[in-house]
Amino acid sequence: VRLEGKLPEGFIRIEVGPGEEAQVDFGYSGEMVDPRTGEVRRSWAFVMTLAYSRHQYVEFVFDQRVETWLLCHQHAFESFGGVPRKVVLDNLKAGIVQACFDEPQVQRAYRDCAEHYGFLIAPCRVREPQEKGKVESGVHYVARNFLAGREPAALTANNVKVRAWIEQIAGLRDHGTTHWQPLVQFKAIEQASLLALPATAFEIATWKQ
Repeated sequence: VRLEGKLPEGFIRIEVGPGEEAQVDFGYSGEMVDPRTGEVRRSWAFVMTLAYSRHQYVEFVFDQRVETWLLCHQHAFESFGGVPRKVVLDNLKAGIVQACFDEPQVQRAYRDCAEHYGFLIAPCRVREPQEKGKVESGVHYVARNFLAGREPAALTANNVKVRAWIEQIAGLRDHGTTHWQPLVQFKAIEQASLLALPATAFEIATWKQ
C-alpha cells in the first residue's frame, strides 16, 4: 500500500512599510523574583515588534490582565516615540473578548486605548498564528538569547537589563530575515513614520477581565 505524502503548507512572508504595523504577544519567560515580596513567581514577556524594522520593545510582567496589557502598550509607544498605524495580535483575552472569523469582539478598554492612540486593532484569524510570525520570532529570540541560562532574578532588574540588551545586542544584530540591524533601521527610517504620541497618556483604570 502506498501512502501519499503530505506536502508541507507554505506561507508567503508579507512585508509592510515603515510605521504601518506592529505585532504584539506574550511569551512565557520563566520564574522571576517579585521585588515586593521576595517570592519567586512565573513571569511573561510582553513583546511588541515593529514589522518593518523588526525593532522591538520587551517588558517582563507577572500577569496578563487587561491593565497590564494596556500599560505595556503605553510603555512600548513611549519607547518608540510614536505609534504604529496597526497592531496585530493573537486572540488573547486581554485584547479580544471573543474570537470569530467575521467580527472578533474587542475588549472595551483596548478599543478605547486604540482610539486614544489612533491605531487599528487587527486580530489574527483563529488558528492562524503565522499572521503574527514576526513577533513570535521576537519572543523566541528573547527566550533563547536574553533569558537563556539565567538564574531567577528580580523582575525589575531584568526589565532594566532587557532594555540595555535591545540597545546593545538585539537591535544591532544582523537580522536573519532582513539582514539589517533593527535598531539602526528603526532610527534611520521607521521612527519618523510613526504616528505622533497624543498630548496625554491613555488613562488606565482598574479593568476587570
